Amino acid sequence: MRLTDIVIYPLKSCAGYSLAEVTLDRFGPRGDRRWMVVNDNGGFLTQRDLPAMCRIEVDADDDRIRLYLGDSSLAVEQPSPSVKPRMVRVWSDHALAQDAGDEAANWLSERLERPCRLVFMPEESTRLVDGLYAREGETVGFADGFPLLLISQASLDDLNDRLPSPVPMNRFRPNLVVEGCEPFAEDDWRRIRIGEVEFQVAKPCSRCVMPSIVQESAERDPDINRVLAGYRHFEGKVYFGQNLLYQEMGSLKVGDGVEVLE
Repeated sequence: MRLTDIVIYPLKSCAGYSLAEVTLDRFGPRGDRRWMVVNDNGGFLTQRDLPAMCRIEVDADDDRIRLYLGDSSLAVEQPSPSVKPRMVRVWSDHALAQDAGDEAANWLSERLERPCRLVFMPEESTRLVDGLYAREGETVGFADGFPLLLISQASLDDLNDRLPSPVPMNRFRPNLVVEGCEPFAEDDWRRIRIGEVEFQVAKPCSRCVMPSIVQESAERDPDINRVLAGYRHFEGKVYFGQNLLYQEMGSLKVGDGVEVLE
């Protein structure tokens, strides 16, 4: 088995892009979901309520983010350390974040047709992974709950064999894609090693409406969740992919070997 794709999503719920190599830090893959769109109360906004977010493309580096939609773009600097953090919310979690300013808020509000703000999670912010799964007090950025999501290509191929029309992997927004295993083999993994980094396979990923959103157009696909529910429905939820945790930092490269340890 080997790692065939690495994807990061700098701005939560907006478009991601592939990398040949990535370093892991205490938030997840470096640069992944350190930015987020929130409402006036600091609550997170996603494609679940605003499908148009998928059409916002993003470039990011160590000190800025650039947003693109159609012919419009905006570069946003990371907030200065002097910007006082505010409390924001992801599900039931609360974390400190810095507001990125009125220009970014106005650009996003106009394109999403809803008042919103852009925030950044600074280095000093801490958001703990659910203690039911975390072993060593692991932390995460603005991802839904875990720093990494892994899906095998074989699992997507199996789903596509059941769909009227095949869908790309970006419907499921994984960070890591692996090849060389049977469909849904990842359901049975408990510990794996990718390259030199060891991971705990924490829990399966329960899916919401987002896989039904066509990432290129923001239109709804009525087939995907219906088909998934027909054979990936367990204990009241639909599962596709596995959430990962890790205790030691390291780096991953496309082509790294994948070894099942347990």
